Amino acid sequence: MNSHVEAVPEEEPASKRAFITLSVMLATIMQALDTTIANVALPHMKGTMSATQDQISWVLTSYIVASAIAMPLTGFVAARIGRKRLFLFSVVGFTFASVLCGAAQSLEQIILFRLLQGIFGASLVPLSQSVLLDTYPTEQHGSAMAMWGVGVMVGPILGPSLGGWLTEYYNWRWVFYINVPFGIMAWLGIAAYVKETKLDPDRRFDLFGFALLGIAIGSLQMFLDRGESLNWFSSLEVIIEASLAALTFYMFAVHMFTHRAPFLDPMMFKDRNYVVGLLFGFMIGVILLATMALLPPFLQNLMGYPVLDVGLLLTPRGFGTMTGMMIVGRLSGKVDLRYLVTIGLLLMIVSLWQMTKFSVDVTRWEIVWTGTVQGLGLGLVFVPLSTLTFSTLAPRYRNEGTALYSLVRNIGSSIGISLVTTYLSHRVQINHAVYAEHINHFNPALQDAVQKGVYDLSTTSGLVNLNNMVTKQASIFGYLQDFRFMMYVCIIMLPLLVLLRRPGASK
Repeated sequence: MNSHVEAVPEEEPASKRAFITLSVMLATIMQALDTTIANVALPHMKGTMSATQDQISWVLTSYIVASAIAMPLTGFVAARIGRKRLFLFSVVGFTFASVLCGAAQSLEQIILFRLLQGIFGASLVPLSQSVLLDTYPTEQHGSAMAMWGVGVMVGPILGPSLGGWLTEYYNWRWVFYINVPFGIMAWLGIAAYVKETKLDPDRRFDLFGFALLGIAIGSLQMFLDRGESLNWFSSLEVIIEASLAALTFYMFAVHMFTHRAPFLDPMMFKDRNYVVGLLFGFMIGVILLATMALLPPFLQNLMGYPVLDVGLLLTPRGFGTMTGMMIVGRLSGKVDLRYLVTIGLLLMIVSLWQMTKFSVDVTRWEIVWTGTVQGLGLGLVFVPLSTLTFSTLAPRYRNEGTALYSLVRNIGSSIGISLVTTYLSHRVQINHAVYAEHINHFNPALQDAVQKGVYDLSTTSGLVNLNNMVTKQASIFGYLQDFRFMMYVCIIMLPLLVLLRRPGASK
């Protein structure tokens, strides 16, 4: 097995802790914001770069794939060059790559610079989490994770509204330039206050293991990102990507448990809380961004809201998340964290259940309060879950443990978005076919609409209008079925709580 240096957190003065927390949170927000802020600017980039929809989607795909492949390297690189050096190098690289993205003049350039952004940004979130865990004593880990969680969860939630505002009033390039002040402040704070860790020069790099994991993650992300546009398994490219991902994941698992010095130390997986936390994190990832992928098109395409109004309607979800995290910060150490996770999951279930009742007549208030309740539930789940996951894990595993935790959550988000979008298109087709069966001369509602002049079935335009109405109703019901699917995911998570131990309950 790899040799490790045990990292025991030292007691830091409160003022120094505050500066460390602020600095790493800025880095976290910068990276988390970039996962969604560029989405709303894609149509404007498409026009500037004279690209097709399929071509411009690589702006997102390149970032996601590069970040996913580079993230598992965090533990090894931090052990060899030092966590602080890696942190500073990543902040500088991410900020500079953001400037290059904003200045890009062609599609090839922006895809290349987004690749660099993904590589440099991959380690920011796991490093910020491990720094905070080492900065605060064990009894304050709940509060530390609450502050860290604000950046991780609020960034993706506020990204679309901030990106829409910048694109509307300035230019799409500003969705990248906005990272510059965050990057400068984060670098100054980390350089001044974060301590360097001890190096582990004897740690060997398992190139074969990393290659297998990198190919597996890259193939999986490509499969998830390209599957919808290529009609999934009817495409040879998608079949190759799925097969390659399955084969290399299997080979990596066998290699990890049989090699003398594997890329990931399998001893981490002897910790029950950590393994259950990984599973929980994956499922939370499914919920976290899937709702944000569904609500904007639902509000814009079916409800007719402009993009800025959509951003404003979704913003309270972020405030609900921050409120939940502040509650966790105050209650940490005073109540069993598993109770907070239970309450959070129940709030998410209630919110999603209410969303299954949405219609074209849904009011702004209903959209706001269901989003706020869901955000509050996410805040109550995310932070205690992070604390419980690492409560019994040995400190020497924190760098690679946090990297794997972030990676699994990101993969969950990618799978979640692919699942809900594919399920939506599938259900819309089925719903349309079912509704169309009732469009006949024996339907009293249709007869009444024809008599009132709502539809003129003797003309082509009248038939088109009727078909558009059926498609709209089928789409609305498809979204509601997606919300119900996510509600079931939350219900499935509840029994997993019994597998989590309280901090200090196990050796």
